[in-house]
Amino acid sequence: MQGQTVRIVSQAIRYIEEHLHEKMDLDMVASALHYSKYHLHRIFTKTVGLTIHDYAKRRQLTEAAKLLVFSAKPIIEIALMSGYESQQAFTDIFKAMYKTSPAEFRETENFYPLQLEIYLKEELVKMDLTKDNIKFATPEDADDWMELVSLTIDGYPCLDKGDYTTNLHQYIADKKALILRDDDMAIGVMGFSPDTGSIDFLAVHPQYRHLGITKLFLDKLADELLYGQEITLTTYRAGDKADTGWREEYRRLGFAERELLVEYGYPTQRFVLPPKNKEETPFGDTFMPFGNKGEIPQGYTSMPENTGRKGETRNDRNTEKPVGREL
Repeated sequence: MQGQTVRIVSQAIRYIEEHLHEKMDLDMVASALHYSKYHLHRIFTKTVGLTIHDYAKRRQLTEAAKLLVFSAKPIIEIALMSGYESQQAFTDIFKAMYKTSPAEFRETENFYPLQLEIYLKEELVKMDLTKDNIKFATPEDADDWMELVSLTIDGYPCLDKGDYTTNLHQYIADKKALILRDDDMAIGVMGFSPDTGSIDFLAVHPQYRHLGITKLFLDKLADELLYGQEITLTTYRAGDKADTGWREEYRRLGFAERELLVEYGYPTQRFVLPPKNKEETPFGDTFMPFGNKGEIPQGYTSMPENTGRKGETRNDRNTEKPVGREL
């Protein structure tokens, strides 16, 4: 049944990709594929994590942004090519998603995508993954990692792939990059900074987002690698139309809202997950963050020492800054 669902959703994605220059809606796609629109809506949303309308809109705006930067076509022509009936309608939705007008975006000459085409896995998805399946990434994982980044670009506006790749290799060398695989495919990745307790990058394959993969990574940090520390990350601000559900998911997992930020010119907000209490950990008072023998993996010089100041460790005071927030 799962394989059949993936094939239907893949057909819908292919149809959307072939008609990006037309005005599209659920009725149009369902009619073309000869499926019930209610059934198609349900399985597409569950599999991709976006409705057909939202996926098509994000793909059309991404292609429009590409034309703004890499072509000299007039904005009105790009608007019509993207399925909009007027330049004003196009400008309004473009500004809501990209936080700048089409004309200003063209002037920056800095293209980044809202949504790249999603490719789905037809084989059965594993349902029995645990945090023990999460491993430190190696240099051999870099290509698969970047492939997953392309699938989940919706969670990271303004991501520069060149800078990101450079930082990724440093994170891997420093044992600050985690990866979760299902056979030969990366289905979840995380870059984190043990000095600050920050999650600098987290991506989960769209087909696996509803299986609790994000929580597995959080448990890996909270129970082992960042035991006793606050965990922080930044995400979209409330009301941002570019958000595909990340704020809601982080709140559901226990994160609390903190200060508003602007990162690389984009408005964001910091979220904080408080440390687990001892009784919440699987090993009680005898819990050893790096295994039952207390081994410290390469890249960690010592266990954090409590300084008496809430949320701070001695290691926090004399550490280098993280490689970069864009990972």
